Amino acid sequence: METILDDYAHQNALREVDTRLKLALGVGAILIGVFSASPLAPAMIAVSMSLITIGLAKIPVRLYAGLLAIPLTFAVMSGVVILLVTGGGETLYSFSLLGFPLSVTTGSIHQAELVISRTFGGMCSLYFIALTTPMVELFSVMRSLRLPREFVDLSMLIYRSIFVLIGEAIAIHNAQVMRNGYTTFRRKIYAFSMLSAMLFIKAWERGEALLVAMDSRCYDGKLELPENEKKISWKGAGLVGTYLAALLILAVFSGGLAIL
Repeated sequence: METILDDYAHQNALREVDTRLKLALGVGAILIGVFSASPLAPAMIAVSMSLITIGLAKIPVRLYAGLLAIPLTFAVMSGVVILLVTGGGETLYSFSLLGFPLSVTTGSIHQAELVISRTFGGMCSLYFIALTTPMVELFSVMRSLRLPREFVDLSMLIYRSIFVLIGEAIAIHNAQVMRNGYTTFRRKIYAFSMLSAMLFIKAWERGEALLVAMDSRCYDGKLELPENEKKISWKGAGLVGTYLAALLILAVFSGGLAIL
């Protein structure tokens, strides 16, 4: 995707909400979903976080659906494997595939539901943070939490390098396509190998250029970040606390209840 998610993080309707509140909401929902023994709480997290991201943050539905399609494949494949391999409970359906006996039980259905719901609950919460919070503000919060400066600075450099490499890869790929570099399978293999080699060289060159630019600006080993001047809204904190408390109650009292 040539459209950077950070662009939406800077332009969404929740841009001015305190970063700490959004992090507490997203991380809290992820933790509750992961430790829930029932798929009901993670499923509720997935639905509610999607509504918050689309309805309140005004993130385009098409973009959000495209992002969710990425983990959908892995979640469904994992769910099918768990459904057929995991045992426990009453056997509902059994068959043989290539001589291997397979069966669907009530326990495997519950386990598959739990894995899929946890995946979507966690991804929806993670996308909420990514689509509503600029990375610069996340780094500022990391600095305010007294994380090691070296860790934060290295994270910022890595984050910047990711998009530099993406831009270089897109430029090289477009140049190869214009020269019919992907018309046959053999050409695709050759073009991909050339792209990988050139990307390594470009990454090295960009790293050297970045070092020179930082030295010319009197870099002393410390990267400065803007201070977070926003104040936490008590109303917002109350809403986040109420939401997480409701999810926690649902996760605790739903026990081992299944959706199906």
